[in-house]
Amino acid sequence: MKVAYEKPKVEKTTVKSDLELTNEEKIELYALVLKSRMFDERFRKLFRAGRFAGTFFSGVGQEATTVVPCYKLLPQDFVGPSHRELGCSIARTPLKQIAAQIYARSHSPDKGKSHPCSYGYKPSNIITPAFTIAAQAVLATGVALAFKIRSEPYVALSFVGEGATAHGPWYEAINFSAVHKLPNIFVVQNNLWGESVPARLVAAFEDFSHRADGVGMFGVSIDGNDVLKVWETVASAIARARHGEGPTLIEMKTYRWYGHSEIDPADYRSKEEVETWMKKDPLPRYEKYLFDNKLLTLKEKKQIEVKLEAEIEEAVDYAEGGEYAPPEWALEDVYADFKVEAPDR
Repeated sequence: MKVAYEKPKVEKTTVKSDLELTNEEKIELYALVLKSRMFDERFRKLFRAGRFAGTFFSGVGQEATTVVPCYKLLPQDFVGPSHRELGCSIARTPLKQIAAQIYARSHSPDKGKSHPCSYGYKPSNIITPAFTIAAQAVLATGVALAFKIRSEPYVALSFVGEGATAHGPWYEAINFSAVHKLPNIFVVQNNLWGESVPARLVAAFEDFSHRADGVGMFGVSIDGNDVLKVWETVASAIARARHGEGPTLIEMKTYRWYGHSEIDPADYRSKEEVETWMKKDPLPRYEKYLFDNKLLTLKEKKQIEVKLEAEIEEAVDYAEGGEYAPPEWALEDVYADFKVEAPDR
């Protein structure tokens, strides 16, 4: 006998979002999404030309899921990205710093010590990703707990892929956050593939927002390639978090155009699947909205592209003009450098 599944009732926020986008902000957001696409494609070519070592995790096709959630976050808010969140860093970090980090140069934020795609930047409260799966969600939950203890109106947002939701630490993080009603936003980017493992082998359901049901958290599944839908959903989650209504899980259905990394041929995917998702490209979809509403012209689009090309090339020059870190630096910054003083008695 088949038992019908009933989703637990967790009310959506009644708090009105105060993050409505102006027409100017819609163009600014477009420029950021475009910047992420252009920067990503440029660095794919640089890697293939042997200009930097390691590998590169492209996020082309997923820009709406990485750029948009981080747009208009407060400086005090924290972000916990994974390895494919280049767009998240682009929304909050100078391009020069990102480029230098990809090139593992000594003048990069991490002093050339991290993996090329472990984008972290302390001035912007971007937590450097660890390659322990879902660690960023655990750290973001700790940050959110600190916000609640201090009665601070800030949020901690973290990203994982659909495959990471099967890992214990991620479940522990969302459960703890739900129990304590912490100001977290958990973004699950369902791009159908966890490296070469299809999503159907990760969970028995199609919507990964069901992961929220078991912990009593509000969860929602959306089209992650719809820029304005992503913005509307994230803005609502931010409102929930800032007003003490607890965390939100947002599944964003999207697709990466290329392999897991630049050394992955991705031959486990069919040509038809890739072509189908390329037609759902978030960039032209958002462009069409802007054109149809007379917010953007072809001339203005070209001006934005020219400006971004110059900014990207300047970042490349900055990265390539640096040196690799000396070997002895490996022993530095291992422990926090601070002193503990006994209180006055």
